[in-house]
Amino acid sequence: MSEPRSTPEPTPCIVTVAITGSLPRKKDNPAVPITVAEQIESTHEAFEAGATLVHCHVRNEDETPTSDPEKFARLLEGIREHCPGMIVQFSTGGRSGVGRERGGMLPLRPDMASLSTGSCNFPTRVYENSPELIDWLAAEMKRYGVKPEIEVFDLSMLFKAVEMQKEGKIDGPLHVQFVMGVKNAMPVDREVFEFYIRTLRRLAPDATWTGAGIGKDQITLNRWSLELGGHCRTGLEDNVRLDRHTLAPSNAALVRRVVELCAEYGRRPATVAEARALLRLPPWPSAPAPG
Repeated sequence: MSEPRSTPEPTPCIVTVAITGSLPRKKDNPAVPITVAEQIESTHEAFEAGATLVHCHVRNEDETPTSDPEKFARLLEGIREHCPGMIVQFSTGGRSGVGRERGGMLPLRPDMASLSTGSCNFPTRVYENSPELIDWLAAEMKRYGVKPEIEVFDLSMLFKAVEMQKEGKIDGPLHVQFVMGVKNAMPVDREVFEFYIRTLRRLAPDATWTGAGIGKDQITLNRWSLELGGHCRTGLEDNVRLDRHTLAPSNAALVRRVVELCAEYGRRPATVAEARALLRLPPWPSAPAPG
């Protein structure tokens, strides 16, 4: 008799924590970390709760977003000191600067950086990413050994990322984040979500992906991603509430919620080593130093 086949273990889930966005704290949750010191402390708490990737913005003293490389450098140094091996991802989004200012921190060589490969509408403005800027940001990431996370707000961005990989502008394999729930951009729709995943698998079968939901839909995308084999993003940048009425006390609390959800879907959170291997990043501590 042949021996029974063993069932392969489900892929561990990389838990991303987006610690702070761009809304002033007074209009948001008092727990949102603003200063570099607050962000390092909040990231450390989230790391201990199970997050292995941190998505970073930085703020000025008046709480407005900035692309100041000096602040990014202090944040990177603090995270690497207090969260050994955690994957550090800088935002190059449009809220923090204009044009090439948005990539001014890439010479610091974080592990990853966000890259939107197209433009779309946001609640009150156009999130503008010109072809020239996209190519420049991608070239800077390649120059400094920074892996892009492709932020997909609509279908064209996915096709553009695949095209850029084929042209050698982005090194593979791709890592894609599907963002749902931003007003005027991609709505939260299960059939659309599954279509995007199927399309990614068809166009880039070796790619990895994460689901990100905004506001009340953060937990919806967490559940869908766990069910369908992807990875999860959580954090106070995207959602400041645990439920309809209760403010989240910390980024760590939102991370713990995802860690608890993992068990419901037969998954477990990835370790630092597993997360780096899944994203084809150098093992710690051989990640590149700034400069």
